Amino acid sequence: MDHVGATTMFGKTKQPPIRTLIGEGTVITGELRFADGLRIDGEVQGDVIASSEAYSILVISEKAKVVGKVKAGHVIINGTVIGPVLSDQLLELQPKASIVGDVRYESLEMHQGARIDGELHPLKADEKAPLKLATANAGPAINPTTAQAA
Repeated sequence: MDHVGATTMFGKTKQPPIRTLIGEGTVITGELRFADGLRIDGEVQGDVIASSEAYSILVISEKAKVVGKVKAGHVIINGTVIGPVLSDQLLELQPKASIVGDVRYESLEMHQGARIDGELHPLKADEKAPLKLATANAGPAINPTTAQAA
């Protein structure tokens, strides 16, 4: 199921299922790519990146630690991240969140107690991935930001 743009009747975006869990006490070394949702309760020494263009959610729990780049649509942090964070939808920093690195976000929700040692940068419209338009019998995809009027 494609979650891009899917909304409930109250206008909230549907969240994809969390299909993967890295349990407490588990240490993963290397780049980690995931689809849909990922919850980290353990430790990752490497980048954590949502691999699809569809809506994604990443939860870094209170006891979790990531040393590397974090990139996903909806990112919820209540643990520690040492590295840059990119959330192209919503970044939620819960009370025990600790980030050492620069943060880029579309929307930000930061609870009292959350800490950032780095710079905050809101994403600009031109920094988002271009919309891909295609139909079954059409030619190449059109990028609406570069298309010119006829």
